[in-house]
Amino acid sequence: MRRVAVILGLTAVGTLATLGLAAAVVCLSSGCSTAAYYAQAVSGHLDIVQRAQPVAELLASAQTDAALRERLALSQQMRDFAVTELGLPDNASYRRYADLGRSAVVWNVVAAPELSLTLKTWCFAVVGCVGYRGYYRQEPAQALAQTLHSEGLEVRVYGVPAYSTLGWTNWLGGDPLLNTFLRWPEAQLAGLIFHELAHQVVYVNGDTAFNESFATAVERLGAERWLARRGAGAAWAEQELSAQRRRDFQQLTGRYRTLLQELYASQLPDPDKRLRKAELMSQLRSDHAQLKTQQWQGFAGYDAWFANANNASLAILGTYNDGVPAFLRLFEQQGRDFGRFYGSVKGLAALPKEERQATLRALAPATPGTPNALPTE
Repeated sequence: MRRVAVILGLTAVGTLATLGLAAAVVCLSSGCSTAAYYAQAVSGHLDIVQRAQPVAELLASAQTDAALRERLALSQQMRDFAVTELGLPDNASYRRYADLGRSAVVWNVVAAPELSLTLKTWCFAVVGCVGYRGYYRQEPAQALAQTLHSEGLEVRVYGVPAYSTLGWTNWLGGDPLLNTFLRWPEAQLAGLIFHELAHQVVYVNGDTAFNESFATAVERLGAERWLARRGAGAAWAEQELSAQRRRDFQQLTGRYRTLLQELYASQLPDPDKRLRKAELMSQLRSDHAQLKTQQWQGFAGYDAWFANANNASLAILGTYNDGVPAFLRLFEQQGRDFGRFYGSVKGLAALPKEERQATLRALAPATPGTPNALPTE
């Protein structure tokens, strides 16, 4: 996963004014209950800040690799486009670059009960509760996963290529470009930058589904507009193919999330639920294999996800996608004007959570086989 990871863009927050403030803010995406957790969050973010170099300096240096220079230059065109065409913040974010020497910036842990699609949450004083906990090293993430598994939860650990500090660190140079995503295909790179910047426009404490569905909508709208303005034929064709696979993936997983939700809410005895759940998970993997063969020409990009699919991975996937249709419809209602769109989203963000979710459900009512938008966390 990106946003789990290709599909998910997870949010963390950080600032370094003081050690205590740094810890409190960096851990917003992850839940901090011990001094050790605070320490790893602070040191992890500090390491990124210290590694980051101004893109302008790298572009001007004769020592910068030609391939890296090309990607950095492209990223700055995207960054400018985000401001001029999408109305996203004009600040220090994504004007610096850091090579972390690893494939992910953090590793997130998500967990759900055996017979539920409700994510376990971790809560904080500033941003409320979120359904994931992140680590800058993979080992402690795996250790937490083992602990949660021993408690009877289904767990998923996945690498995250980027996170947003919601603008808190712009005085330190902002969120940097990272090696973990810089060489992605053009549309995906643009989308990630737009997604993370969207978190700096609107962010609601304790409502991960709202935040991520909004940012994912901006990501898709922005990437489409970027490719249309660029006239990048090959990149556009690649994006269309990727988008169709993503739609197929979401329809398939959405259908099975609905079936599982209905099963878990039923009056069947737990042993019967477990048997039916095993049948559904087997059918899910079989349907993916058929889709891969008959429509995707053997595309294997989702193989790992299906091989490890469980309640946790299905639940977090819904968090990032179920509300997107509502935001896309709202964008259309606002005349496809990003400024008006953001204003409307800010209005929704000011509503109580239940009213906010009800409004979005009304914008994009459920269709048969499709989960309701923004399910309650």
